[in-house]
This record gives sequence, structure tokens and C-alpha cells, in this order.
Amino acid sequence: IAPRLVAVSKTRSASDVVKVYELGQRHFGENYVQELLEKSQNKEILESCKEIRWHLIGHLQKNKVNKVVQIPNLYMVETVDSVKLANALNASCANINRPSKLKVMVQVNTSNEDNKSGCGASQAIELVSHIVNNCPKLEFAGLMTIGSFDHDLTLGPNPDFILLLKTRKELCEKLNLDEADVELSMGMSADFEHALELGSTSVRVGTSIFGCRNYNDQDTSGESAK
Repeated sequence: IAPRLVAVSKTRSASDVVKVYELGQRHFGENYVQELLEKSQNKEILESCKEIRWHLIGHLQKNKVNKVVQIPNLYMVETVDSVKLANALNASCANINRPSKLKVMVQVNTSNEDNKSGCGASQAIELVSHIVNNCPKLEFAGLMTIGSFDHDLTLGPNPDFILLLKTRKELCEKLNLDEADVELSMGMSADFEHALELGSTSVRVGTSIFGCRNYNDQDTSGESAK
């Protein structure tokens, strides 16, 4: 199976999204709930991008869950990092009678940086187990990490990516899951090739597709920080 490319359209206009969609891209990621809400309901996108698949790749607060689950063409929430958030998503999907399960990933803070969301690697197995066993409206799809932005590849593989691979192996052994069924969302514009070499099944690429962003924001990585 070919890895999935998620085009990160953060700060981009609706017309930019349509242009990339017309080139054949279908999966698009947004960091901020408000921006995702606006784009998913944009008239131009709704009319021109019938098969678009939205990924939320930024931090999700519990009080915004109800809005998120009703987003047209929402494909996946990649940033579930607590039992409380999983429960809120599950309940919200039940309340609106969502016809299909909502795909979710568990976000792991592999670099243990305070400015990044995600649960610890040691907590991930417990969280995945909770989703699989107690959240019937959710479909566990895999693990996601941002990882450190400045890893020097001359020193060897990115330890954050290696840790995500290890976490997947452990959880599959403990929960009797097939590794082939558990995706890994890791790799962004600066390191997606390295991530693919290590086995990433989904990469989140923004600037390499859309070009540099023009705004003053500390989250210059462009793909997903808290």
C-alpha cells in the first residue's frame, strides 16, 4: 500500500486548496479547528472538491469536539491524546448518529517537549486499548507524532520515529493487533523522505506543496504543534 500524502493547507486560501485538489490530491490536513471549520464549509471547496478528505492534525480541545465531528468530509482526527478526549469524540459521534465510525490516531509526544501535545509513549498502549474496547463510534487507525524538528540525520535515524515504531510493535503484541493495520503518521516537509524510509504510512507535507507561509508564527514547522 502506498503511503498517504496529507497536504497541510494551514493558512492557505480556499482557491489554493482547490488548485491542489484539481492536481489529484484528496487528503488535506489542518492544524486549527476554526480554520478547518471555515474551509470545510467554504462554498468553493464544497462545490469543487466533492471527494476531499479532511484530517485534523492539531491539538483538539474537548469543548470543540461537537463542532469537529460534524465537519463535512471529516476523514480522521490524528491527535487524540487522552481518554477524556476519546470519550468526548465517541459520545459526540453517538449523539449525532454518525453513520460510520470516526477514524482516529493516538498522538504520541515522542520527544517529550512541553510545547507539543500528545501522550507519553508508555501511556499510548493504555489509551489505544481504551479506544478499541470502550469507544464503539471510533476506529483506531494508528499512531501519530510530530517529533523533533532539528534532528541531524548524520547521527542516525530520528529517535522520535524509532520510538513510534517501537510503540506500535509493543501495542500490537499486547493488544493482539496486526502491525499492518496500525498506521504511522510521521514526517513533514523537512523529513518526510526519512520518515518514509523508516516505515511511515502517512506524511503531513505543507511548505513543500504550497510554498513558504507568510505569517509571524512560532509554529514555522507548518504541520502540527500545540
